Amino acid sequence: MSIFEFLGLDKKPPPASEADTQTVRKITAALDRLEPDRARYIAGFAYILSRVSHADLNIGPEEIRAMESLIVERGGLPEAQAVLVVQMAKTQSLLFGGTENFLVTRQFSKIASRDEKLALLDCLFAVSSADQSISVVEDNEIRQIASELRLEHADFIAARSRYRQHLSVLQKQKPGVRSQDTE
Repeated sequence: MSIFEFLGLDKKPPPASEADTQTVRKITAALDRLEPDRARYIAGFAYILSRVSHADLNIGPEEIRAMESLIVERGGLPEAQAVLVVQMAKTQSLLFGGTENFLVTRQFSKIASRDEKLALLDCLFAVSSADQSISVVEDNEIRQIASELRLEHADFIAARSRYRQHLSVLQKQKPGVRSQDTE
């Protein structure tokens, strides 16, 4: 057995389009029992959820649980598989976020319908509000994602308004406490 076989590096990647990024390929490989197009969709969906979760440089346990729940609900995956997908998406986002964010979102935009993009937008706000507060950084990241998905500003505002009670910029500050968003 060669070192490449031992490390699993000699395996051929699953059939993928040229537009696939390394991140999507890695998550898609974990979903090999699904149709390739469905696996790519779920991989992109999960990665974009982790992108907004990581925007404030802190992926909390509430956000992880929200992502897992959304992958089960929207992706139709069993919980164990959803946990794996979220973990992989989270790791990829942490490692390659700076270079992969736009590429994965652009690819998702090409394969998703308008309704699927709007559903993702709502899910982004759900994940970022899982800890009861949407930071300015998370809000800005969602705005950027909506733009990359080629959604209208009105779509962003409509989704955002459903979560306005969680917007940190609108929450009352306790006297003497500085918000991390204003520092």
